[in-house]
Amino acid sequence: MLNNGPFNLPNMLTFARIACIPVLVLTLLTDSKSSSLIAAMIFSVACVTDWLDGYLARRLDLVTVMGKFLDPLADKLIVMAALIMMIPLGRVPAWAVFLLIAREVVVTGLRSVASSEGVVIAASNLGKYKTIFQMVAIIGLLLHYEYCWFFGLDFSLLCANFHNVGMFFFYIALFLTLWSGADYLVKFFRVLEG
Repeated sequence: MLNNGPFNLPNMLTFARIACIPVLVLTLLTDSKSSSLIAAMIFSVACVTDWLDGYLARRLDLVTVMGKFLDPLADKLIVMAALIMMIPLGRVPAWAVFLLIAREVVVTGLRSVASSEGVVIAASNLGKYKTIFQMVAIIGLLLHYEYCWFFGLDFSLLCANFHNVGMFFFYIALFLTLWSGADYLVKFFRVLEG
């Protein structure tokens, strides 16, 4: 059942995720360990609400047209905001961010064309894996600094440079992003030919 009420719980979670974007941007105007930690927490909460709003919409049968539009838009906006704001901080290469954004624009455009023709192109699991790696990468890149946790013992071996961790997952996400984009292009042209 399609519930067209715009102010149900899943949609409110999506609105909250959109409201996090300016806060995230403002937090990333300062390059400090504390602002990085706050930005990572904001982004992490947004990731949890992304999963939660989809789960609740399906579980409570609260799928709406507005939710179908806003949920992926909110995801793309917060990811783009985080990545773009990290470019001047030197945390992520601009060329890679361009490729990620270009892929999203191309796939969104292809979906619009396919939809206008009444064609649905099934998303592959590549897109899901891309999203998971992208979220983990961005959290690592937002944390950026080296963090050590001490519990009364010498835990210096547990120190982790989160920038390096983030870049590791970022390049995996970039590869999956380009692969899933190419896969989507192939499917789109096969549908057009068929």
